[in-house]
Amino acid sequence: MKHRIERPRGVSLAKVLAETLTIPALLFLGLLFCFATAFHQPQPDHAKLVIAGGPVERKVDTALQLQNPGGFDVTAVAGAREARQAVLDRDAVAGYAAKGKRAVLYVAGANGVSLDQALTKGFTRLAAHNHQKLTVTDVAPTVKKDGLGTTLVYFAVAWNMPGYILATSLLRAVTLNRRKKLLTVASFAAVFSAVGFFVGVGLGFLPNAPAALAIAFLLTTAVGTFSLGMAPFVKHFFPLAGLGLYIVLSVPSGGLVPVQLLPRFFQVLHTVMPLGNAVDGLRGVLYFDNAGVLRPVLVLCAWIAAGMALLGLDAWRHHRTAARQGAEDEQEDVPEPPVEDPSMEAPVPTALPVHPHHFGEPLPMLEGIVRDDEQQPVRHAAVTVMDTSGRQLVRTATDARGEYAVTGLPEGYISVVVSYPGRNPLVHQKLLQSGVAVRADFTLHDRRGTTRAAAHPLDLGPARHGS
Repeated sequence: MKHRIERPRGVSLAKVLAETLTIPALLFLGLLFCFATAFHQPQPDHAKLVIAGGPVERKVDTALQLQNPGGFDVTAVAGAREARQAVLDRDAVAGYAAKGKRAVLYVAGANGVSLDQALTKGFTRLAAHNHQKLTVTDVAPTVKKDGLGTTLVYFAVAWNMPGYILATSLLRAVTLNRRKKLLTVASFAAVFSAVGFFVGVGLGFLPNAPAALAIAFLLTTAVGTFSLGMAPFVKHFFPLAGLGLYIVLSVPSGGLVPVQLLPRFFQVLHTVMPLGNAVDGLRGVLYFDNAGVLRPVLVLCAWIAAGMALLGLDAWRHHRTAARQGAEDEQEDVPEPPVEDPSMEAPVPTALPVHPHHFGEPLPMLEGIVRDDEQQPVRHAAVTVMDTSGRQLVRTATDARGEYAVTGLPEGYISVVVSYPGRNPLVHQKLLQSGVAVRADFTLHDRRGTTRAAAHPLDLGPARHGS
């Protein structure tokens, strides 16, 4: 029998294509413009400098503004010792002291070699103009195997993304409540932070500063907790929100290029995103004797608190909805499907609530209605979908209108079994093909009225009748 190809009810081909292409198109544009804008020709933008001596400070400020307008914010300190200490305290990215024919530039290699190069280039030109010999002193050098000062950023990225991936996996763990999911995030964060830290120290990529374990733990926990919290609110746009937050916005502002060389927009992002704050915190504990660590720790804790607040809000929302529906006796028969991230997992057979299609929601591959002898809808009829080997793929129940819907099914033949107490069960065999929505409607007969039930005739494929 020839199969009739249908689209889900009320969903046009244009809308299906729009929904399918929206997330990759937005991610493409985000990656294109964010990465290109951030990394193209980095140059100082309001980088903080300290200059020893008031008169020297004014001359240096004037010269630097001519070289790079708006590139540096210059402040005067008493002497060379104070200039050096300001760099160690992370109050400035460089300190400059000049006396006679000699000048000293204090920098921190831990801030990134590209920033050091930009500073050295500018001050070498300035010293030459003043007929001075410039000496560059690195007051916070990196370990030997981190010549560019960016290795800790790669470790931070490794602690950043697993939090999002873990949250995506936990969204499918329907047997775990919110508290257990939070404990799982914290447990895995502890493992990830320990493994990453000891690998980094063992390979000589990171200094042996155990306080870095706490920063790594907070980063993974912050990303995982906030991802769990936002998922119920962004729903099917969770992949877009997650990849947008933790890759498109975080990576350009995270520290691969020193933040002082980024445009102002990415400097602002650096101060609020988990990855940027974790990088700042790691630099502080690894190279600056814990200087400037408090603010990044507080920001990471704020992300954790925000995630827990969203989880609490979602729990309150569900309790309120359940109470209202219980009073009205209109409780939903099928919950909203779990969020899937198509970038990391294949579709899983899932029951869908039957309602008008919303933008971004998964489309049903199999749907139908179950009626009784009088063509009235049968509520709470059990619908079981099995593969050719008899393995159950998904099980659901009809709603108040007798309707059901399922998605995420594999291509090929499936069997749809419908049963209800006091009525003869029925089974239909259907052929699922990519891009084809299949209907399977049933009429369940009362066992007292017949010994053999016949399925409602369909033109969507062969049907096998049960008794």
